[in-house]
Amino acid sequence: MDKFRMIFQFLQSNQESFMNGICGIMALASAQMYSAFDFNCPCLPHYNLAYGLGILLVPPFILFLLGFVLNNNVSMLAEEWRRPQGQRGKDPAVLRYMFCSMAQRAMIAPAVWVSVTLLDGKCITCAFCTSVPVETLGNASHPSLSQGEMKRVLARIPCKEIYDGQELIANEVAIRYLRCISQALGWCFLLMMTTLAFLVRSLRPCFTQAAFLKSRYWSHYIDIERKLFDETCAEHARSFAKVCIQQFFEGMSTDLAAARCHLPRKAPADVGEATEKLLGITDQGTMNTALKSWHRCKPPLHLHPPALPSSNGWAGERQPPTHTPAPRRETAAYYSRV
Repeated sequence: MDKFRMIFQFLQSNQESFMNGICGIMALASAQMYSAFDFNCPCLPHYNLAYGLGILLVPPFILFLLGFVLNNNVSMLAEEWRRPQGQRGKDPAVLRYMFCSMAQRAMIAPAVWVSVTLLDGKCITCAFCTSVPVETLGNASHPSLSQGEMKRVLARIPCKEIYDGQELIANEVAIRYLRCISQALGWCFLLMMTTLAFLVRSLRPCFTQAAFLKSRYWSHYIDIERKLFDETCAEHARSFAKVCIQQFFEGMSTDLAAARCHLPRKAPADVGEATEKLLGITDQGTMNTALKSWHRCKPPLHLHPPALPSSNGWAGERQPPTHTPAPRRETAAYYSRV
């Protein structure tokens, strides 16, 4: 248990690295899911496009939402965005920085899915098989077919076992043509995503260094403040529960001690320490009021300066007047006799 506790504490202290690891695992899982997915094109004119684009776009959207759900900071972002103004203002730049940081991690798994799908080529082949240029790749001398019959024949290109249009266009020629286009789109997508990630991660801090540092600092502050607030609330709740339970058992043992003529035992020292941690909040109503006040009007980010010491002789500081101690009574009595 100690090893698991140490691992959990390490993950909590290195949350950014932990979230990067989670996003990497999701990316690998998305690629493994696609390789294990049984792709079955319906080979019907009115369903091929919907099925192919659905497999290409719907799973990345689900993975994108999962990337936000698995990020612990999404609730913090929503709370900071929806909280009342109160005594502390809300900086839109900090909220944008937090959202962009989460979106960058959440985009990894969807980007991997789209890249693997395009490089494989099955989705594009299924979705756009009815758009194959028969005049260029097929048999132009084939007897003319109606538009509906042409689409019905071309829609069966991904299904080799039921394709019956070899005289119109060879199945292998059409599949190679669509797969070539799909792989070209896949490599272009990878190049675009890599370039975009480079620009976001490298060039943005160069142009807005001061604003970037400010947004990153206050986003870290909001995260740390929330963690410390939760820890303080948990410590207060633990101390409050300990004191309440101790008082309950002391009240129950009063009658038993009186009946048996036994004096009640002294309260343990840890209960006294728990009482000190209550910080003056010792009832439910006051605690509810404090929690509502924290949500509605958080304290302003302005600390009161501590009182400067007056006996260290700082430059420019007025020294306090030196007071002569009053004479002792024996000395005063001696001078009065003289």
